[in-house]
Amino acid sequence: MGDTLAIALTNLTSPMVLFFALGLAAALARSDLALPEAVAKALALYLMLAIGFKGGVGVAAHGVDAKLIAALAAGAVLSALIPLVAFLILSAVSDLPRADRAAVAGHYGSISIVTLVAATETMKSLGLDYEGYLVAVAAVMETPAILTALWLAARGRKREAAAEEENNGSLFREIALNGSIVVLVGAFAIGLITGEKGLADIAPFIVDPFKGILCLFLLDMGVIAGRGLRAGYRSLTPAVIVFGLTMPLIGAVIAAPAAWAIGLSAGGAALLLTLAASASYIAVPAAMRVALPEARPAIYLTLSLGVTFPFNLTVGIPLYAAIGQYLTG
Repeated sequence: MGDTLAIALTNLTSPMVLFFALGLAAALARSDLALPEAVAKALALYLMLAIGFKGGVGVAAHGVDAKLIAALAAGAVLSALIPLVAFLILSAVSDLPRADRAAVAGHYGSISIVTLVAATETMKSLGLDYEGYLVAVAAVMETPAILTALWLAARGRKREAAAEEENNGSLFREIALNGSIVVLVGAFAIGLITGEKGLADIAPFIVDPFKGILCLFLLDMGVIAGRGLRAGYRSLTPAVIVFGLTMPLIGAVIAAPAAWAIGLSAGGAALLLTLAASASYIAVPAAMRVALPEARPAIYLTLSLGVTFPFNLTVGIPLYAAIGQYLTG
């Protein structure tokens, strides 16, 4: 317990978390602090490129083996399963419409790549090695959660076959061509092809500036989260907010046996738990706009970005690191 508290304190006083807190406080105080949308998008693409490329290099160094395949399979299963659990819990504790419950559930089955990036920095600060191919697992965990959310929503409403087919076509295009996914997967492939030499060639671009750019991005995320809390708090009951704080822990518990069975390292286990505990705020909202327009962003975005994201940054990641160390002895 003492080690976990020490990790949590270190994480709370890290520049990344403090910049997020600065943006959050500025928004709650109604400051006009904001990054231009084009700048924020460029920062997000940079982070996707850097983490994807380094993940591809990690796979090139590791090689394709049974552990990699098992991790990819586990990620897909977790992504499809966790939304079912989230939906059942929300159905028990709230009276949200079915579309809102399904949309929220999909967010918790998918992943937050920025939470993963923050977790990798925490692993490095703790001296914990991790498997680079977990970036590929993150990419795999995007789509199953969205499909599960759509299935949950569809069970409560009737659709004409033609409308269903057209909607699904738009959805799949939205998922496949989402900018963050294209850059993440593409950079991963380039890192896999070029390996360590490629990383050395562009290290001044994706290694040295990485932490500073992450701090700037998290400052902007804090501003967005604060504005979301101001605008959406009336839609969130105490029970729904408690769900946003506890669902990450439930996701991590569900993922823990998989991390142990695969034989991941301590850092790798912590990252898989982080993926299972995080909530999407990029890919899934884009898909929900197409597939479930009746679901309210004030609910699912405020929960994922305004409640779960700061929880994971401050409390969750240190806890997942401690669990990862426990699982690996």
